[in-house]
Amino acid sequence: MFSIVGLVIVMGAVFGVFVASGGNLEPIIEAAPHELAAIGGAAIGAMFVGNGLDVIKGVGAGLGKVFAGPTYKKQDYLDTIFLVSKLLKILRVDGPVALESHVESPEGSAIFGEYPKLLKDHALIHMITDTIRLMVISSGSLNPYAVEEVLDNGIKAHHHAALKPVEALAATAGACPALGIVACVLGVVKTMGSIDQPPAVLGALIGSALVGTFMGVLLAYGVIEPMGGRLKQIIDEDGEIYIVVKQLIVATLHGHPQPLVIEAARSGINHHNQPDFGEVFDGLRGK
Repeated sequence: MFSIVGLVIVMGAVFGVFVASGGNLEPIIEAAPHELAAIGGAAIGAMFVGNGLDVIKGVGAGLGKVFAGPTYKKQDYLDTIFLVSKLLKILRVDGPVALESHVESPEGSAIFGEYPKLLKDHALIHMITDTIRLMVISSGSLNPYAVEEVLDNGIKAHHHAALKPVEALAATAGACPALGIVACVLGVVKTMGSIDQPPAVLGALIGSALVGTFMGVLLAYGVIEPMGGRLKQIIDEDGEIYIVVKQLIVATLHGHPQPLVIEAARSGINHHNQPDFGEVFDGLRGK
């Protein structure tokens, strides 16, 4: 929502001030479709040259996230704490055999089925099941610090891959001003072909050419780069849910009491999504 408001403010400030100062939008409106087609087409083509299909798909999905906001809300963090805590409780009370079917086939598990939104995040589910499977087969001999290192590496790798679309957008933003110059040069070439025309005609052609430079810079710094920055913020925020899983498992392996396990899980969540201690504690008592 705020991204849409921001774009409206950017366009309103740029074009509104131009009109308020006596500028005429007609030449820009006339030239903009052609210049945008040239700059936008070249930018998309360059993105295809420099990235794989997964990254291109990630850019498309990422632009949707920019307007939709983070995937996970407060309730999702609560659900993650409840899900992992329930699995660990089964492991502790009923033993590894009772847990085996749940971690081997989470799609058919009644426990995982209580949290359909989390079940859609395959990376999150694999992180949970793979780590708990490791706990099951190790028979209590795991070193908590070694597990923490493995989880940190997994989270780092996942986060690095998730940020690839941000890097692609940053590269595209960096290219747009130069592509705007390319469009402008082509406009100048077109103008030189009409050098015998009267000044009014030449002025219109030169103005049209300069729109290319203007559009390239505006797209880069007013649209694409801010979108990339916002996408990074969203990816960073959604990545906190993996930290919650890590903290729960590592704190449990250390043998910490439940209040400290809860605080370890809450500590990695930003304040506007962070559940109260009482919400977590009361929820766990009911599980």
